[in-house]
Amino acid sequence: QVQLVESGGGLVQAGGSLRLSCVASRTIFSIIPMGWYRQAPGKQRELVGIFIGDSTNYADSVKGRFTISRDNAKNTVYLQMNSLKPEDTAVYYCNVGTVWGQGTLVTVSS
Repeated sequence: QVQLVESGGGLVQAGGSLRLSCVASRTIFSIIPMGWYRQAPGKQRELVGIFIGDSTNYADSVKGRFTISRDNAKNTVYLQMNSLKPEDTAVYYCNVGTVWGQGTLVTVSS
């Protein structure tokens, strides 16, 4: 079973940027959805952005600010987060099919 390892979380001021990385332990075929979710304290996990084939879908709350990309040669998917807001504070999880990473914490201070 594939394993996913996220990195890149941290503390950033509102308006700042972060880039998250998710490295898969083996090649992920593009037909398998791969993307990012997040879970804020006391809230349900929600979709942030996802690849489905060559298409991408984003939550309305991050459209225009976040961008997902992938490097197939490195088995890596990225989440570029710009114009961060305090409400973006959450644990961010990488997901491929039914497999989840361990999560990386993003904290945005006001």
